[in-house]
Amino acid sequence: MNAPESLLNQARNGDRRALGRAITLIESTRRDHREQARRLLEAALPESGKAIRLGITGTPGVGKSTFIETFGLHLLEAGRRVAVVAVDPSSKRGGGSILGDKTRMPELSRSLDAFIRPSPTAGTLGGVARRTRETMLLLESVGYDVVIVETVGVGQSETAVAEMVDMFLLLLSPAGGDELQGIKKGVVELADLFLINKADGDLEKAAQRAAAEYRHALGLLKPSYKDWQPKVQLCSALTGAGISKVWETVTAFHESLAPSGALKDRRAAQAQAWFWQTLEEGLLQTLKDDPAVKAALPALEGAVRDGTTTPTLAAEDLLARFLRRS
Repeated sequence: MNAPESLLNQARNGDRRALGRAITLIESTRRDHREQARRLLEAALPESGKAIRLGITGTPGVGKSTFIETFGLHLLEAGRRVAVVAVDPSSKRGGGSILGDKTRMPELSRSLDAFIRPSPTAGTLGGVARRTRETMLLLESVGYDVVIVETVGVGQSETAVAEMVDMFLLLLSPAGGDELQGIKKGVVELADLFLINKADGDLEKAAQRAAAEYRHALGLLKPSYKDWQPKVQLCSALTGAGISKVWETVTAFHESLAPSGALKDRRAAQAQAWFWQTLEEGLLQTLKDDPAVKAALPALEGAVRDGTTTPTLAAEDLLARFLRRS
């Protein structure tokens, strides 16, 4: 049996090292590895797509790691197998990144029914998104039925993650309206569930006030689905209060949207967008690698900066040089 298929079978039989090697193969940019990764994904695809895909984001200090661990442990008790993928386009891959993620979620990482993996970056969010999507398919194909994608970085990563999951969760602190003002409107519009964490002890009343403010703010936004109105809930990752209700809401979300085909349509649209994004990235890289383009690019970029030509004319010139060689 060929190596990629063998690796997949080992991972399906519970070999976590094999699963780690398979994901590393997917993440690699080496040409020979990309061919092996293609075979691996082709073998994995028939068994993928059966998991609940959740995206989670939140402002720094809101307690995402603690929440994901507490939530993940609850899912394990419910008989689920949980995979967590962390997307961080703002940091470079380092040898200690995986250990770092396991340190953030020590109890969850010890379970044989949980798997935690960072999604390394090559400096571009597009590359992170592609590898994260492929990693998700692989994790689903080996039996993880809840895949959580956590945004660690800031900026466009929230949109990228929302475009690869079924349901997007925004974790908030009890700061109320002040915090809401500091969050990009686009991120708020992406969320299907707002969770006010740290709703315990002295902060419980503040959390209740914040929930009322968020519910009022949601009335001004158009929901993403006609069959689902975004919810606002309280929870405490520290005490576990409200965590079971979060899972009930996730289940209700799927039960509300599955019959109409809304989730199936969403995944189909995501796959189509992924196709075009990958195609655009590949074409752009092919263009940049062309010898004629490489030779002409510095002068054309300089002319654009100096204002002696327009960006449109420079781009058309570059494309013409490329097409003449094609």
